[in-house]
Amino acid sequence: MSQKSDAAQRPADKGFTEKQGQYLAFIYTYSHMFRCPPAEADIQRHFQVSPPSVHQMIVTLERNGLIRRQTRVPRSIEILVPPQRLPILEWLEINQSEPL
Repeated sequence: MSQKSDAAQRPADKGFTEKQGQYLAFIYTYSHMFRCPPAEADIQRHFQVSPPSVHQMIVTLERNGLIRRQTRVPRSIEILVPPQRLPILEWLEINQSEPL
């Protein structure tokens, strides 16, 4: 296999939607804050969505090669996208234009 085709297969070359980017940004931020990946329940609380919605997004991210998980291992999400490609996490809809 040539180098060019190898590069085309790297997850970093794959795009993601805005919503997927927010999930990736949350997983990345959570993992760095707490030194372990979030559980699906943590993601559910942050995005205020149903458990099936979170699970479907995780499955989609994995299928698209953006994350990797270990079968039957909780909190095993590993992001396969370089941090510099992740969007800024929209945390709790804080309005940055309002003074503190």
